[in-house]
Amino acid sequence: MGTQHDGLHAEHIQSALTGHAAAQSALVASWGRSMRLYGLNPEEKAPPNVLTDRELREARDRLGSLVATAQGTLDRLYSAVGGAGCCVLLADKDGVPVARRGYEGDNTTFYKIGLWTGVVWSEESEGTNGIGTSLAEQRPLTIHRDQHFRSKNTALSCTVAPIFDHRGRLMAAIDVSSARSDLTEDFVKLIAVAVVDAARRVEAENFRRAFPKARIVVAQGRENAINEKAVNALIAVDEDDLVVGASRSARHLFALTDESLASPLPAANLLGQDTDAERGFAAAERSVIQRVLRNAGGNVSVAATMMGMSRATLHRKLKRLGLN
Repeated sequence: MGTQHDGLHAEHIQSALTGHAAAQSALVASWGRSMRLYGLNPEEKAPPNVLTDRELREARDRLGSLVATAQGTLDRLYSAVGGAGCCVLLADKDGVPVARRGYEGDNTTFYKIGLWTGVVWSEESEGTNGIGTSLAEQRPLTIHRDQHFRSKNTALSCTVAPIFDHRGRLMAAIDVSSARSDLTEDFVKLIAVAVVDAARRVEAENFRRAFPKARIVVAQGRENAINEKAVNALIAVDEDDLVVGASRSARHLFALTDESLASPLPAANLLGQDTDAERGFAAAERSVIQRVLRNAGGNVSVAATMMGMSRATLHRKLKRLGLN
């Protein structure tokens, strides 16, 4: 099925690994991991590693609600690329597809290749490939035909984007793959845009579901939104205008960590929204709280009850307004 003779493909990889490109190319670095770290052979034609039905169910269960969250996005993506002979896969962080969209007439071909649910496409298992290498490098990419490590996979063109959870941890990936020889470079570029957009949509919806009671703010921050770090920079803000969550992009943008988010962090400070209106609101809020505290004889618990909030919430407001 390869686009070039198996032996020639292996020679090409070996030559690249010993040449100057090895120090410059991310692709060659992946080939190096495949051969040296995982001990794989480009010419090996062993069948792919396939999970049992039970293992596949467990893999789906580990993704929790993400599989359901992604359904609509996978459907829309498939409607855009399915007519060109592509299939769409949602894989977990271990490189195992747990959901799939594909044209019934192409199913036999894709099943034989292994582009199917339950087949392990990690880089450790299959060498350089779209799903495995995107997950290993945690970035969107395309592995086109003979860029694959294994000769048996060189008929494929695979475009993948990773998905990160609400705490910025690698969670899954969306893949669009094709085995058609007439797939043009321009169409592959269009697929890449669609795949990245689909991954961001799933990521954003998953983030919103993780903070159902919070207000979700799209942060621009200190970098232009065109910058990769600023895209999908989402902040979850609670009823006290404190930041309770941040997406991976937002964490990069504002240098946030789990530790920094564990402490109360005013959204206005983080987002640079200390405008005249914000200052006016803060002054009015400070005045109201001070009057209630006087009426409560300085008792914070009584004052909190009078204002219909918890004692902890009032303490946070007192700290934020410099009244404690």
